[in-house]
This record gives sequence, structure tokens and C-alpha cells, in this order.
Amino acid sequence: MDVPDLKSPGLYFNRELSFLEFNRRVLAQAFDESVPLLERLRFLCISSSNLDEFFEIRVAGLRQLLELGSAQFAADGMSFEQQLAGIHERAAGLVAEQYRCLNEVLMPALAARGIALIGGDDWSPEATKWLEQYFELEVEPVLSPLGLDPARPFPRIQNKSLNFIVRLEGKDAFGRDSELAIVQAPRSLPRVVPVPLEGARRTLVLLTGIVQAFVQKLFAGIEVVGCYQFRVTRNSDLFVDEEEIDDLRRALEGELAHRRYGAAVRLETSNDCPADIVQFLLRQFALHDVDTYSVPGPVNLNRLSAVYDLVQRPDLKYPVFTPGVPRRLAGNTDLFASIRQKDVLLHHPYQSFAPVMDFLRQAASDPNVLAIKQTLYRTGSDSPIVDALVAAAGAGKDVTVIIELRARFDEEANIELSNRLQEAGAHVMYGVVGYKTHAKLAMVVRREPGGIRRYCHLGTGNYHPRTARQYTDYGVFTASDEVGQDVHELFLQLTSLTQTPKLNRLIQSPFGMHDAFIAKLDRETDHARAGRPARVILKVNALVEQQSIEALYRASRAGVKVDLIVRGVCALRPGVPGVSENIRVRSVVGRFLEHSRAFYFENGGAPELYCASADWMERNFFRRVEVAFPIQRASHRQRILEDLTRYLEDNSQAWTLRADGRYERLSPGRDRPRNAQAELLGTFAAGMSIVPPVDTSD
Repeated sequence: MDVPDLKSPGLYFNRELSFLEFNRRVLAQAFDESVPLLERLRFLCISSSNLDEFFEIRVAGLRQLLELGSAQFAADGMSFEQQLAGIHERAAGLVAEQYRCLNEVLMPALAARGIALIGGDDWSPEATKWLEQYFELEVEPVLSPLGLDPARPFPRIQNKSLNFIVRLEGKDAFGRDSELAIVQAPRSLPRVVPVPLEGARRTLVLLTGIVQAFVQKLFAGIEVVGCYQFRVTRNSDLFVDEEEIDDLRRALEGELAHRRYGAAVRLETSNDCPADIVQFLLRQFALHDVDTYSVPGPVNLNRLSAVYDLVQRPDLKYPVFTPGVPRRLAGNTDLFASIRQKDVLLHHPYQSFAPVMDFLRQAASDPNVLAIKQTLYRTGSDSPIVDALVAAAGAGKDVTVIIELRARFDEEANIELSNRLQEAGAHVMYGVVGYKTHAKLAMVVRREPGGIRRYCHLGTGNYHPRTARQYTDYGVFTASDEVGQDVHELFLQLTSLTQTPKLNRLIQSPFGMHDAFIAKLDRETDHARAGRPARVILKVNALVEQQSIEALYRASRAGVKVDLIVRGVCALRPGVPGVSENIRVRSVVGRFLEHSRAFYFENGGAPELYCASADWMERNFFRRVEVAFPIQRASHRQRILEDLTRYLEDNSQAWTLRADGRYERLSPGRDRPRNAQAELLGTFAAGMSIVPPVDTSD
């Protein structure tokens, strides 16, 4: 048999188009009648927010490269022009489905359940009177209409802000003809307004409808002919030349102010906006027809997420659950003693994040603790993690924190956290120039009768209590000497810029992780050719790095059974004869965002399992500081393998990727329904009725 060219463009899917397919799977949750109604609305908002960030970062980046004249091609052979054209075609279809979902599915369903999201044509006289007063008292005082003429040029429009362009007829107080004006809605104004009417019905009105209904009040003596909402999306990627700056924090603070006014990449208008006004707006933002999205509804669907919080209807939301706690930690006031006994595995959100916070709180108050070292990527503005670190510094502990200032869209919050920690006396570092510190590590150094001991927590997710309730992640507590020494060496590397350490157990990028995992894939290939047990299961958020995909293709050709659980972007094409017929790819989209990364290698009957902070992408392997850690206890490996098996047997929330690039949603049919997330909730979380809660983990 001829050896295929594993670099052939035909063996790869386009990264950008693959992301849009993932967002389509998110949107499918909004159409799914088995999902509680308000959760369906939330999934619609998530799909809108995802698309915003896609344009702000990915589309903006492609446009920049195109403008710079780059001739680079994607792995699938598409040029920048072809990718942008493909993006517009698929994004336009996705946007049409989003608004069909809102207007034809969710709004009628909400109305049937007593939640009315009504436009101006459906306001009762009582509602109209109340909303007029609301406009006069709450809205009009903060609006500043801006007329357009040669002396008053088009104003600066902030990224993703709500704006109205108003067509006028008449003369102003100075006798000048009035034709167009801009009304900008401050971000301080709520976008969804509850109307206090009698009866059981919950009535909600969008700010867009209120402004359009009463905009005439802003233009006394001039006739308002039309009022049309619009929104512009801008390039939001920050650029800092790290080789040319002396203070990264100060440089980022300067860049943050410019993010709101980056180059425009998308214009959204209401579908009633006249063509001449659309063309006028396109000229102002230096955009083209292909950059326009005309929508039958609010230009920012993500703002409808406020409905979820405004409407207190537990019957229309997911059941509340209480995360479980491992038996060995429940009621145990000495976490260090439990960790000394043996490693502890946590699986969030099914198991509580509280032990991680307790670990740091206990360290802060323990007189035997000498030092705490931690990485922070995203942790939230009011973080109990930071509270514990501040308390530790105040108690005289040596506290060192590696804060990644360039965590996208969390830069400002991280700058504030760094200031707070420094004021408390902690040592704050900003990582390594040119490399984002994405590893999830915490280490407590404690003096004990037998000498100094290191206690470590390593995880796949951020130290963020809120997302720990929404994202699936693994974390491990360990007092292993070898792991502790590795974590110590990594912190030395990050703080003092020592040479790359020789690690005992951990695998680090950008030094060796890529080569290590390709070597493990090639080892599985050798096992298969020798007739030994060989299998690979990878669970990641994204799989795009080409050399890794080539190694997976080689393993498949040798007969290795490869199962890939890829939440989002996947560039690998499964099911190609002679290349990838032994590879299955599935994506699970459900109540929780799948965020854990786990890598299982059968290894000829001596299985290895690693968890990591890293996806299989170029940036994670080569431009980030990442850590993969082995699951050392056999019972923990078995637990994670059982979790992975659940995902592979899921027939309710899983989608399979076909060789032609289509994702097909699975259904139970006549088989027993399997829902991996629901089963894990029933296994570990208390207060759920899916299956009896039994948290037997130790």
C-alpha cells in the first residue's frame, strides 16, 4: 500500500470554520426541547458571545494578515481570502438561525410560560405610560444625541456598544438642516427592563424598543423619520512589543484604553435600516458589504442573558445541585494530613471547589507554613483565592504569585489583583516575556518534624470559584516528593529565569511537552505493530497542531484505536480510508462547559494517564507555559478512564464528526439513554434525583 502524504490539505479541516461548527452545536442546545427553557435562552446568548469573540480575535487577525500581504495558507490549503469568504457564508447562516431561534421558538415558548418579551407594537396603554415615564426619568438624562454635519463629525463608537442612527427632517435652533444623528446607549443602562404590571405575567422590554419608541423626545422641533440600531465589532487583540518595553503592566494598561476603538471588523444593523444608511455606516467604519449582518431583532443577543437573572423560575432552569466532597476530606480540618496519606483527585463541578480554597486558607493560618507559590490565569475580581493569598502575606508567609496579565479579556482584572497582592506584601511576577503562563499550579511549603514538605495542587482549570461550578475540570492534591520538586523547579524557572529544569514527573511546555506526547503516540504505534495492547483516548478543547495530528494518523494506520473527545475546534479528519479509519471524534455539549484535558495511553498493558492545562494547539505547545501531570494512583486512573468511557458512550449530548466535516448529533433510539454529565452529577453531587448520589471517592 502506498504511504499517504499526511501533510495533504485534504486531511485537515479549517480551524476557523471548525469553530463556527462548534458554535452551531452550542446553538443547537437552544433548540433542544429537553433543555429547560431559560437555559435554552442562555445557550442562545452564549452562542452570540462566542461569535463576538470570534470576530474580535480570529477574524480580526485574518484581516490583519491579509492587509499585511501575507501569503500563508492554512493546513487545509485555504488562503486568507477564502477563509474570510467561508467565514462570512457560515456566520451569516448561523446568525439567521440565532434569530429564528429567538423569534420563532424561544419568545413564543417564553410567552406560553408567562414570560413576555414584548416590542412596542404589543405594549398595553398602561405599559406605554409606565415606559414613557421610565424613559424620561432613567434613560433620557444619560443620553447625548450627536447631530452629524461638517462641524460635528461621526463620533467614535466603542466596541460592541449599542447605538442608534436617527434620520431627521427639519432645522435645528441655528437654522441648520438636520439629517442624521447618533444616539449612544451608555453601558450603565440595563438592556432588559421589567415592567411592573398587575397579574402573573412577567413582562420584559428591551432598551432598544424603549429608545426607539420615545426618541422623538430627544429632538424637540425636529421630526424623527426613522431610528435604527447598530453595533460595530472591533479588533480586540492587544499588541504589546514585549521586547521593547520595560514594564509589561504599564504597557498593558495603555493598550487596554485602545481596545475599545480597534479596527472595525463587523457591522450589525437592524433589518429595517435603509440601504443608504447602511452604506453610510460602512464608509465610516471602512468596512464592506461582506462585513454587514442585518438582523431581525436586538443587535446584541448576549444582552438577553439578563432575562435569566430577572426571571426567578426554578422550574425553567437546571435543578440546583450541591457538589460532593471526597469522603476523606469531608469534615476533615487538617487537609495536609489527608494529602500526606495519599493523593486526592477532584472532578469539578461534580465535586466541590471548596477544598482548593480551604487548602490556601489553611496554609494562610498555619504557623508551620513557610511559603505559598501559585499561578493565576483567570480567578475573578472578588476572588477568595486572592483573599487567602493576601491573608497569608499579611501573616508573614512568603507568598509568590505568577499572574498572567495577558489572559484575554481578563487583563484589567488581573492588573487590579496584582496591585492588591503587591500592597499586601506578596511577590508578584508577570510570567515570561513572549510566553503566557497558563499552567495551573499551587504549592505550599511547610515545616514538619521530618523536615520541609511540599504540598501541591495541579489542575486543568483556572483558580476561579464561579467557573468551577460551570466548567468540567480535574485537580489533584499531592505531597509526592518528586512532584513537589518538579513544581519547585518550575516556580524557580518562572521567577528567576533559570535554565530548563530536568523534571521527574511533570511535562512542561514550551520545553518538551510536544515531543513527549508525539513520542507516546509513536510508542502506541510500535505496540500495535508488535501485537501488544494499544489505544489512545484524548479529551481536549481543541486539536489543531499538525504534527500531533500526523502522529495520530500514523497510529491509526498501525491499527491503534484512537478516541478523541474534542469539545470545539478539530482540524483532524476522521474516517479517511488508509489514514484515519481507526479514529473516532466526538464532541459533547451540555449543561457544563467541557474544559478538562485528559490523555490516556494503553502502553502495551502498562497504561499511562495525564491531565493538563494544555490543548493540542501550536500556542499551547510552543508559546505558553503549560504543565501536564501524571495520575499516579491506579484508582484515580481508573476513575478518569471510567469518566472518559461515559463520554464515549454518551448518546444524548454527543456529536460525532464525519469524514465530510459534518457533525451528527447522536440519539438513544432504542438504546438506553446515556448522558455523561447527568451520570457524573448523580454519582458525585448531592441533592440530585438523576441517580442516587454516592460520592465514594477518596
